[in-house]
Amino acid sequence: MDLKRLQREFAAHLRDPDRVPAPADIEPRRMDVYRELFFNNLRELLAGTFPVCHAILGREGWSRLARRFYAEHKARTPYFLEVPREFVEWLGAAGAEPPFLAELAHYEWVELALSIAEAGDPVEGIDPDGDLLEQQPVLSPLAWPLAYRWPVHRLSASCQPAEPPAVPTFVIVHRREEKVAFLQVDAPTARLVELLDGGEAPTGRAVLERVATEMGDGDAGRRALLASGERMLCLLRERGIVLGTLPRQGVSP
Repeated sequence: MDLKRLQREFAAHLRDPDRVPAPADIEPRRMDVYRELFFNNLRELLAGTFPVCHAILGREGWSRLARRFYAEHKARTPYFLEVPREFVEWLGAAGAEPPFLAELAHYEWVELALSIAEAGDPVEGIDPDGDLLEQQPVLSPLAWPLAYRWPVHRLSASCQPAEPPAVPTFVIVHRREEKVAFLQVDAPTARLVELLDGGEAPTGRAVLERVATEMGDGDAGRRALLASGERMLCLLRERGIVLGTLPRQGVSP
């Protein structure tokens, strides 16, 4: 029990040395080594995963944020690659400034998350050259549609807007041949991919018709969206975001 008590006191001090005293009878010089070692490892791990956040806050601001996370958050994983995910979750509830920081951190973390994501079992029967309009387009499980209030792809130390723009930022992050890439898209394309992701696409034409109806731009807008939507489906297939097609639901190959 004495050993467990000592371990708890030791860990509590390392997490928050300004408010929790060090355990008695431990040489201060040795405690200094442990304090620096543990905190610096965490700070540099996070800085490597979130380089734009780090650049915006600067070294001192980043150290303060990392120190706060270290003190407040109770980690649920022993794996280093999972710590950035917990940091993103914590940041979303921490109220950290600037106001876009949580979304920017998520945007930066997604690259790591997708790089180690499992592809899952392959879907059988996909035709990579199938008819994208008359058959059912199949979205890659390694393509994630995302939406942000802030223009996360443009944020930097020299670009820090005070207010989010009127139009959200839509991004598809995808992995192909072990490379992660980001594709910024407009609202209709984002909705198209969302419907594909939800399996609500009996055919490509049907899902484009639904998007056109939801956008409500009249007959001319509908025709334009159907034409641009077909081109976008082709682009998505070229980039590996759409893997190909399956026979339309209810129809045998």
